[in-house]
Amino acid sequence: MTFRSVSILCFFLIGLFGFSQSRFAIENKHRSCKIKFKLINNLVVIPVEVNGVELSFLLDTGVSKPIIFNFLNVSDTLNIKETETIFLRGLGEGKMVEALKSKNNIFKIGDAIKLNQDLYAVFNANLDLSPRLGIPIHGIIGFDLFRDLVVRINYSTQRLKLTELQAYKSKKCRTCETFNLEFYNGKPYLNAKVEIDGKNIPVKLLIDSGGSDALWLFENEALGIHSSDKFFYDFLGYGLNGSVYGKRSKVDKFSLKSFELKKANVAYPDSSSVIFAQQIRNRNGSLAGNILKRFNVVFNYQKARVTLKKNRYFNQPFSYNKSGIELAHDGVRIVKEESGSALKPRENLENRTRVVIEAQYKMALKPAYGIVELRENSPAEKAGLRKGDIVISINGKQTHQYSLQEIMQMFHDDTGKKIRLRVERNGTPLNFSFVLTDFFD
Repeated sequence: MTFRSVSILCFFLIGLFGFSQSRFAIENKHRSCKIKFKLINNLVVIPVEVNGVELSFLLDTGVSKPIIFNFLNVSDTLNIKETETIFLRGLGEGKMVEALKSKNNIFKIGDAIKLNQDLYAVFNANLDLSPRLGIPIHGIIGFDLFRDLVVRINYSTQRLKLTELQAYKSKKCRTCETFNLEFYNGKPYLNAKVEIDGKNIPVKLLIDSGGSDALWLFENEALGIHSSDKFFYDFLGYGLNGSVYGKRSKVDKFSLKSFELKKANVAYPDSSSVIFAQQIRNRNGSLAGNILKRFNVVFNYQKARVTLKKNRYFNQPFSYNKSGIELAHDGVRIVKEESGSALKPRENLENRTRVVIEAQYKMALKPAYGIVELRENSPAEKAGLRKGDIVISINGKQTHQYSLQEIMQMFHDDTGKKIRLRVERNGTPLNFSFVLTDFFD
């Protein structure tokens, strides 16, 4: 980076951080606090208290202002005020999303408190992340928290540590790598390298902790950024403006200075879905949760730095969904389950009474899992499964006995594993089986 660009960056950061009177402050003598988080599908889910109501938020470096999903009917409970209607744009091909901008909300994360936080309440039910992740997700928070505090994400222990800059003491770390950050619209970017067809290519990537994939790249033949001959077309995820589809493949190697990840998963989203993201100066894609989770990460926005240290996930092989099925919560099912047993007298033909142990049952409501996406030519589609099927059991065990994440992990299992599904289609139970197949073998 040249001296001129450093000067411009410093000027930008002074404007960004130096004059805000509304900040997260930590209300304890240590000026630091720790929060336990859930790691769901490579995503960090933290407890956030908004106007006195405890909610669950995704921690997402890719968003500038907190977003509340208003279709979950939380806005009335939160008593949000001072609203104005605006329209937001994100990934996907759909239209801009209507939202209410609200001022002067109280946010509390651990001991970190901010008294006049802006937020956006969106109404589009397609943005409901809860069915996809299997737990309630009420919103997303990013830039405002990272801007005000040093944020350490320990993916190994699933602990988040927030520290005020004046109280933060960095430790010497010979096994760490530190990167300078660049900011556009409140979002952090770093420089890395990918190896494609034996060629090392420098890339500028958005750090996107709100994405569950490993790496997204925007195809650019002039730079040599393109999928290999081995790829398949797939659903990649949901953006603010709709579904995103594209190619899934692998890169020969992905490098973050001395850290090298071989045969890393990569997705190449359709250009129509990321047309606005590609307008960011020199951006080549995104670095997301399946790579971030392999490090313990310290974000220091005020010094425009991020520090990475390898953790126990670093050498975990990159896997992907070998079934072709995407599941989501789809309402509830009435399930008969055993609730205990009772001693009951019975008479036989000789009028002799004997006591037997008889199981007792109750009817209970359990989550139903429906197929919401099905990859073309995947093992599941070839077996005859369809979008809209409700999965009742997997390998002989009823699905409500699993979390959604546990079921999806089965679809990432070893090549050659047989999967047996019992589904309900239009009220009729059907049985299917298929074998997990590795496209890249």
